[in-house]
Amino acid sequence: MPYITVAKENTTDVDLYYEDHGEGSPVVLIHGYPLDGKSWELQIPALLKAGHRVITYDRRGFGQSSQPTTGYDFDTFANDLDVLLDVLRLKDVALVGFSMGTGEIGRYIGTHGTDNLRKVAFLAPIEPFLLQTPDNPTGLPADVFDGIVSAAESDRYAWFTSFFNDFYNLDVNLGTRISEEAVRGSWVTATRMSPFASSAVVPSWHTDMRADIAKIDVPTLILQGTADRILPIDATGRQFTKAVPDAQYVEIDDAPHGLLWTHADQVNTALVDFLAS
Repeated sequence: MPYITVAKENTTDVDLYYEDHGEGSPVVLIHGYPLDGKSWELQIPALLKAGHRVITYDRRGFGQSSQPTTGYDFDTFANDLDVLLDVLRLKDVALVGFSMGTGEIGRYIGTHGTDNLRKVAFLAPIEPFLLQTPDNPTGLPADVFDGIVSAAESDRYAWFTSFFNDFYNLDVNLGTRISEEAVRGSWVTATRMSPFASSAVVPSWHTDMRADIAKIDVPTLILQGTADRILPIDATGRQFTKAVPDAQYVEIDDAPHGLLWTHADQVNTALVDFLAS
């Protein structure tokens, strides 16, 4: 299977699992928590049909990648992404992130710039700054993140069940926009991530990305569902588009956080059109 070594932990390589399909302009898809690269399964066919080379990878600690006990911050994640782009010799790349995966893009731009990028897309974004502070009153209180860490550390299996209830808004969408089997598949994927990472990544979510996104100077898509219960749209997408006023901004009415599955057709149309524009 294809792996790229991005670092070492003591004597052990930290390897990222990736998949590389199709031909054409490269698009790198960066998954969210607590999933992996296969969470893009409803987007990949549409992107391939549109003539793109599509690369997915599993973040360290997730999916089939190595599961170290260090490096669960966006500085490290962005550097891992940079190594992947370098090893695969990808140029003029479109980066597409979902949820936590948008953080890699923001920090990558803040650290490495945009010379290697063609376009960027932020789906259900974590930007600009998720933590409530005096100068960021729309953010979430710190005790929200503390509660997530506690839940993931005490019983991550129960935590994932609770998480996916709000990830997909199952009280509204189960049996119509998503099946029990698909939810179960997400849960199984989540349980395969590193037990350590399931809580260790949480502090990264309230990284202040405001200085990073100020450096965005390539065509940008920001897309979010209006019923997002994981990353509330008033704290994320609507603030983000104010900070990047030239971005194309799309709201999908009544879509939950997990819109890659529940509203795949609308996501795919917006994404393919953006990449072609």
